[in-house]
Amino acid sequence: MATIEEQIKELEEQITNTKYNKSTEAHIGKLKAKIARLTAEEEKRRSSKGPTKGFYVKKAGDATVALVGFPSVGKSTLLNQLTGAKSEVGSYHFTTLDIIPGVLEYNHAKIQILDMPGLIKDASRGKGRGREVIAAARASDVILLVVDIFNPKMDVLFKELYNAAIRLDQKKPDVVITGAGQGGVIVKPTVKLTKIDTETIKDMTVAYGHINATVVVREDINVEQMLDVLAGNRVYIKSVMAVNKVDLARPGQLDEVLAMYPDKNVVPISAVTGLGIEDLKQTLYETIEMIRIYLKPQGKEADLVEPLIVKKGNTVGDVCEIIHRDFRNNFRYAMVWGRSAKFPGQTVGLDHVVVDEDILTIIVKR
Repeated sequence: MATIEEQIKELEEQITNTKYNKSTEAHIGKLKAKIARLTAEEEKRRSSKGPTKGFYVKKAGDATVALVGFPSVGKSTLLNQLTGAKSEVGSYHFTTLDIIPGVLEYNHAKIQILDMPGLIKDASRGKGRGREVIAAARASDVILLVVDIFNPKMDVLFKELYNAAIRLDQKKPDVVITGAGQGGVIVKPTVKLTKIDTETIKDMTVAYGHINATVVVREDINVEQMLDVLAGNRVYIKSVMAVNKVDLARPGQLDEVLAMYPDKNVVPISAVTGLGIEDLKQTLYETIEMIRIYLKPQGKEADLVEPLIVKKGNTVGDVCEIIHRDFRNNFRYAMVWGRSAKFPGQTVGLDHVVVDEDILTIIVKR
């Protein structure tokens, strides 16, 4: 019997030999779904053999940014500029052999920055400790792509991140698969589908291994997005691109690089001279979407000097968790002043969403 690797290779060859057009889309979608199912089985088999050696980095601060790039693009120098951490710097490949953490303090926020070994071709398959590096990147809030202005092509790196189930600057598709006891697979779109038809969605769902299920599709998705839904292991992470060494660039070279990435949030920098570093800090802060909450103890004045840093979209319950788990367990009610309140001192519950510069009083059971 063929091994999982052999089965995957055979399916990949079938895809390569199939000319892509509208009539073959469903067939290719089914093949990709089968590959995704086999890949998941292989990952499960590999993990059952015991944990592989990975990078252990203790979480610190309010958010985490992973420095991702090819070897020798200046990630270590950039870490030192952003945080003052001491990461070994050299002009040869694989200077960083471990993950070096540092903390950037900005606008009261503490942002953990991780300098990681450079990614290379086939990193997603484990080459150059690629799997461990990517695992650390998957756990970050923002990926900071560091690009050398003299070697700006990032196609290989983007492909490795994509193959490692990281979706940069995308949102999770609004599709829900609910298992059923009988009836086969039923597809229920709530919008008009133009990039994929219901039959292809059904075929892909069955090929992945769902025998009886209801698939509710609430947005116009394509084959790749349906594949992401089926796999269920994708992570959706925002990115910022820092184009390094711009102080050495010839006239017009930066414009050429910017034209290559019109859809990216790009910041030109020089990690050596410090050029653009303040702009990069501000961009990271805005991309993470952190907000400031001022705590007001009952009967006392609010602390307007040291805000609590939380993420946009957080609720009163999330704030309680950040302060201490007991605050959530013993929660009675909260009062809020600011833009999220209908009136000053509004009484709210755990599910109230806070906004930047809200003042919050939390009342707990005694």
